[in-house]
Amino acid sequence: MHTPVESHTGNVTVLPTARPAAVDPQAVVLAAADVALSYAELDSWSNRLARLLLEIGAGPGIRVAIAVDEPVEAVVAERAIVKIGAIPMTMREGESTVFGTGIGVTTKQERPHLDDRISWLVLDDRSTLRRYLAGSDAPLTAADFAVIARSA
Repeated sequence: MHTPVESHTGNVTVLPTARPAAVDPQAVVLAAADVALSYAELDSWSNRLARLLLEIGAGPGIRVAIAVDEPVEAVVAERAIVKIGAIPMTMREGESTVFGTGIGVTTKQERPHLDDRISWLVLDDRSTLRRYLAGSDAPLTAADFAVIARSA
């Protein structure tokens, strides 16, 4: 059974359990207007994003703001944040900041309206995209978390 998750731009459907991923990694887990993501793709995309978040200082217990209107990107961001043990803080429309966050994920369209005191990872920025595409989509390991210690 599918569970709908509301977003600012429409509905996105996320399957509630990871069990089907073990049975069929190509099964669709996330569907929006023009995009369908399999369990394998969601895992791959969120692993890449998780590594970028670790590089900018996100990690266990850190609050990370999410200011992304696109439902698929928002779910991928939330999944990446949870994978690194950070706390996803979804921003509401019209908000420019979230109390207690120093790191956030956004897009070029949203960035001008957001608090400059937060270090924003702009998903559709050319340099971010290059780093994202060059990064590993393998499952995270303890070595990935060592990046936090080096950047702190």
